[in-house]
Amino acid sequence: MTETVPMLGFQAIGSALDDALSRDPSVFLLGEDIADPSGGVFKVSAGLSTKYGTDRVRATPISEQAIVGAAVGAAIAGMRPVAEIMLMDFLAVCLDQVANHAAKLRYMSGGQTTVPLTIRCAAGAGMQFGAQHSEMLEAWLTHIPGLKVVVPSNPADAKGLLTAAIMDPDPVIVVEQSLLYFAPPQPVPVGHHVVPLGSAATVRPGSDITLISYGRQVHTALAAAEQLAQESIEAEVIDLRSLVPLDERTVLESVGRTRHAVVVHEAVRRNGFGAELAALITEALFDELGAPVLRVAGADTPIPYAKILEDAFVPGTEAVVSAAKNALARSRSGAGVNG
Repeated sequence: MTETVPMLGFQAIGSALDDALSRDPSVFLLGEDIADPSGGVFKVSAGLSTKYGTDRVRATPISEQAIVGAAVGAAIAGMRPVAEIMLMDFLAVCLDQVANHAAKLRYMSGGQTTVPLTIRCAAGAGMQFGAQHSEMLEAWLTHIPGLKVVVPSNPADAKGLLTAAIMDPDPVIVVEQSLLYFAPPQPVPVGHHVVPLGSAATVRPGSDITLISYGRQVHTALAAAEQLAQESIEAEVIDLRSLVPLDERTVLESVGRTRHAVVVHEAVRRNGFGAELAALITEALFDELGAPVLRVAGADTPIPYAKILEDAFVPGTEAVVSAAKNALARSRSGAGVNG
């Protein structure tokens, strides 16, 4: 049986970095303020520069272009850099290096040049960071061929997915929702722990409807499933964990059984990753669906600073419950996909 210890999210991520640095001399970290005594704005890398030295845990200037540019160069030269972009919104500053260099060099070199680069970034609402520091922009990244994108929902997966990302030969973006850094401790495997990219987890079995999510909205989906169960509606909850590559098999097998699906994510609804999932499910299972795939997502607005408005922006349990009931009601009334 795997030994575990309780960890907060930021501690689990730090544990993954510690393990990678100890196992592979080609791994090094770079980012703003990540060296001691700061250890990063969320303390993820606290103690690592003291343990491994500032050659391998490098505090950088405040320049996302410099961070990712240096990381891409190091990756194609044989290193395995782990670059921290403090907040996901700041990917806009270095998107050229991410989209036009890291993502495309392997393809443009005919497979001769790999880019084993990991980019970590904090994201998401809930901490009153304001509109320029709180976005979920995973849909940007999943639209770029050559990038892999993961979004953990708990400390154990945060450790395992980050470890898999560092080991991967391609660039991987690890999206870490800020509130999960400090959520209540959960068991995390001690030592080396890998969650393979492209493997979803069925975190709650059910037979009536499938709730599909990732990141901290998985917990919203689970809370909705518990509420639905009180009304004898059994919801299956799938934690995607990895958006690219996507575990289509797990998603389609589940929805094929339940015949109903609701996709839940924090990013704004318009052109969000939920739209891709809805299209995928509809194309593959049109004849089996009892109702259209519904989406529950963030409001189409910049993320507010005021706490009451920020809370209203983030999709809550009641919205998921309402969407699930809506889907099932349409199915019973004969107003589903196939009438």
